[in-house]
Order: sequence, then C-alpha cells, then structure tokens
Amino acid sequence: MTKQKYFLLILLLGSLTALGPFSIDMYLPGFPAIAKDLNTTVLRVSLSLSSFFIGISAGQLLYGPLLDRFGRKKPLYVGLSVYILASAGCVFATSLDALIALRFMQAIGSCAAAVASIAMVRDLFPVKENAKVFALLMLVVSVSPMVAPTIGGYVTVALGWHTVFIILMALGLLNLIASWLWLPDSYQPDTSLSLKPIPIIKNFLSVVKEPQFYTYAFTGAFAFSGLFAYISGSPLVFIDIFKVSEEGYGWIFALLSVGLIGSSQVNTLMLRKYKSEQLILAALSSQLVIVLFFLFGSINHWFGLVETIILLFLFLCCLGFTNPNTSALSLAPFSRNAGSASALMGAVQMGLGALASFGVSMFDLKSAVPMVTIMTGATIVALLILLIGRRNIKVQVQADKDSGMVIH
Repeated sequence: MTKQKYFLLILLLGSLTALGPFSIDMYLPGFPAIAKDLNTTVLRVSLSLSSFFIGISAGQLLYGPLLDRFGRKKPLYVGLSVYILASAGCVFATSLDALIALRFMQAIGSCAAAVASIAMVRDLFPVKENAKVFALLMLVVSVSPMVAPTIGGYVTVALGWHTVFIILMALGLLNLIASWLWLPDSYQPDTSLSLKPIPIIKNFLSVVKEPQFYTYAFTGAFAFSGLFAYISGSPLVFIDIFKVSEEGYGWIFALLSVGLIGSSQVNTLMLRKYKSEQLILAALSSQLVIVLFFLFGSINHWFGLVETIILLFLFLCCLGFTNPNTSALSLAPFSRNAGSASALMGAVQMGLGALASFGVSMFDLKSAVPMVTIMTGATIVALLILLIGRRNIKVQVQADKDSGMVIH
C-alpha cells in the first residue's frame, strides 16, 4: 500500500468514524433556539440527544451481522442514505416528537459508518498495525468534540439551528460519495451467515465466548466509561463549583482533549518498542493510582481548579493508551465475523458509557466526588477484568496448542 493510498484510506475511515460525534455535538449550542421554535423546554429537547444514544446502541448490533452477511459497502451505503434522509427531516421538523424520532433514525444511519470503519481496519490492515490505525482514527474522533460545538454555535447564531442539520446532511452525502469512489471492497460477503434472530444471537455469543474478545472489549469499555463520567460531570465541576465561564469551560475542555489526543499518538510510537498488552497494563495501573489519589483528595477538599485540571488531564492521557490497544486486541482473533465483533464491542462501550453518565447525574451534590467515584470504580473493574482475562487467554492458547487447533 502506497503512502498516498494509506493516507487517503485513514482520512476516509476517520471521516466515517467522526460522523457520529459531529452529529452529537454540533447541534448542542442550538438547544435554546430549538426549544423556542418547537414550543418546549431545553430539558425536553435533550430527549433528542437521548434518542440518538439509544439509536447508536441498537444500530451497532443491527449492522454487525449485516456487514458480515452482505460485505462492508452495501450496508454502509444504506446506512449513510438513512442518515442523509433523517438529517433532511430534522431540518423540517415542526414538533419535538418528530425531532426525537428523526434523531433516532439519524443515529441508526450513522452507526453504519462507525461499525463499518472499525471492521474495515481489521480487513485492510495487518493485525500488528491495527492499534496504530485505531490511534490515528482516535485523533480524528477526539478532535471532533472540540470543533463541532464551536462550529455549531457560530452557525446557529448566524443562520439558525436548521442550518446545522443541513451541514450534517452534506457531511453524510460527502461520506457516501467518497466511500463509493475510493473505499476498496475489503471483505467477501459470507452468504452462509443467517440473519434470523437465533443464528445472530448465536453468532454474537460465539464472539463473546472468545477470551481475547471479552477480556479486552470489556476492559476497554469499563476504562473508557470514565470518559463519559467526566463529560457528564465536568460542567458541574468547572462551571458550578469553580465558577468558570462558559467560554472558559470550552477552553478547558479543549485543553483536556489534548491529553487524550496526544497520548493516543504517543501510543503509536510506543508500539514500536512495546506490545499492546504491556501498554494496556501500564496505562490502567497508572490510571488507578491517579483516580484513587483524585478521589481521596476530592473527599478531603484538597484540590482547586488547577489541580483538578491536571488530574483529569493525566486520566485522559491514560485512556489515550488504553482505548486503541484494547480495540485492536478485541478484534484481532476475528476475520470471518469481524463486523459482529466490531458491533458488539461498540455496543458494550456505548452501553457502559451511558450508565456511567447516568450514574453521575443521579447524585445532586455540589462536588466532584460522584464523578471521580464512578471514574475510580470503572478503572478498578477494568483492571480486574484485564488481570483475570489474561489468565483465561493463556489457558485458551495452551489448550489450542495441546489439541493442535487453529482458531479463526
């Protein structure tokens, strides 16, 4: 693969992966305007965000079997078409109920892009390069939440919230055209796979039973759920407790994102010398030390604004190492049903992330303790899963050697 083709492929897969984050973040500044136009409240408008998250979770499980049965490109084309039509519908939505339903459909469509791009990493690149490619994709995804709300804010003020969905519709169309022109056929459709519910469930179960999958998929999902806790709790911590302005909060959010982005790129360099397994263990161990100190200090009111920013920055740096490597190792055992494995991994991550976010919102405390408690608990569970799962992987590998089997 030439450098030019490699760059184009990474750019295209990154664009597909970023479609979901852009769809989540870009319309957030328009909540007050949407509420005014649809004669409702900002709180009720947030239900359209909830419906999007539900669509993401459901859509990932839907597209996994479709991507394995029909190949990567056909389901991707269908999903992007649904996304484009749903985005167009949002432009003309005249009621909150319509917007909620259309956002659900928009999420179902965007899922095709997310799941297909992850599966195609496994198809198109050698297994040893997967963690590097995932780190590059994380760069694109991490930049999206920094850019999308800013663009959305300016667009909403200048042209109205409807224009945000016109832009999202255009992004979906550009991705569809680019995928049709430049995305290679990465996978031969497996016509033996059934789309009936029972075979699909059995297929997912066969994925979950693989020790390497459940070890690294759940390790990564629990570790990454700390990010959702941070996103959910940070407005209260910075704006309500430390009295930071909305503009200042945006700059802090961008600064902290640099930790996640930068460490994911350092991870690429570290992979030249260390294995993914080593980096995951080191990152999670460091993450545990950081959050335990963060929790103890928060309970005892040790930290001001600067210390809180530093500790969150270090926490996100650890995630920049954990996420690309756990994603790569989760999918490594699969070739025949990488689409299903990719979908299941994404659904687990989103589901646990949503629970972490909901958990933070359950506590009506003017303190960072609920946020940091969930970050700490998630890290402890992730490390326990890793340590127990690694033993199961060794047992599985030894059993396969003894029996002379070759898996997948």
